[in-house]
Amino acid sequence: MLKRFILAGLLVCLVLVNPFATHAQRKVVMNKPKYDLEPYHFGFILAANMMNLSWKPIDDYQNVQYGQTDCPDLGSLSPSYHVIAISANPIPGFAVGIVGNLRLGNHLDLRFIPTLSFGDRNIGYKIEEISYNILDVNKNIQTNMVELPLELKFRSKRLNNFAAYLLTGAKYSIDMASTKKVQSAQNIIVKLDRHDVAIQAGVGFDFYTPFFKFGTELKMSYGLRNILVRDQYMYSQVLDRLNNKMMQISFTFE
Repeated sequence: MLKRFILAGLLVCLVLVNPFATHAQRKVVMNKPKYDLEPYHFGFILAANMMNLSWKPIDDYQNVQYGQTDCPDLGSLSPSYHVIAISANPIPGFAVGIVGNLRLGNHLDLRFIPTLSFGDRNIGYKIEEISYNILDVNKNIQTNMVELPLELKFRSKRLNNFAAYLLTGAKYSIDMASTKKVQSAQNIIVKLDRHDVAIQAGVGFDFYTPFFKFGTELKMSYGLRNILVRDQYMYSQVLDRLNNKMMQISFTFE
């Protein structure tokens, strides 16, 4: 999946850069011509995101039976339940952050972007009672994430007031809304660990204006840690692991 995403980014760069190349001989006023020669600069970022979860169930999960004590929030007298389907659904969110950019070379930058990300995730369970009634249960997970990404930015040669780039890197994140230690039999939630480490990759475009550099980028991140916190309830018992996954569209002002 990650290789396909990077390949798609390269193809987009080639398609968009080519029209600019055909007009490269035209005389154009260069905005901020020495901008990329500065050793460092700062800015800020505004972004829209889609937070999601990738999940893996336990083996043969559809045949595992659970009782009333495993899911007391269902409010049913049925003595037995089993999960027949699981789904994870993204919900749009947003993010704000500060950009710190260090020039490493003519086409290479190191970026540190402390970010606050807000969003929700939703896990859906299709549950069958012993009487063959089907119940749809959704568990919403609120997320307020402090993210500390460190990225390498590979920039193309500037074409007039335009440049394309690729991103790769890793980030450490802390979920300030983590429910790891919450205990409630009335409103059972899927608990997630507070800490995570993720790899990320993206593609973007810079536009040089007379006053600042404006950028737009598409970025994907994949969590490396199993953030599932298992408890005595069916909703976590039926899962083997959960991993963070996020797509983000960002607008940078530097």
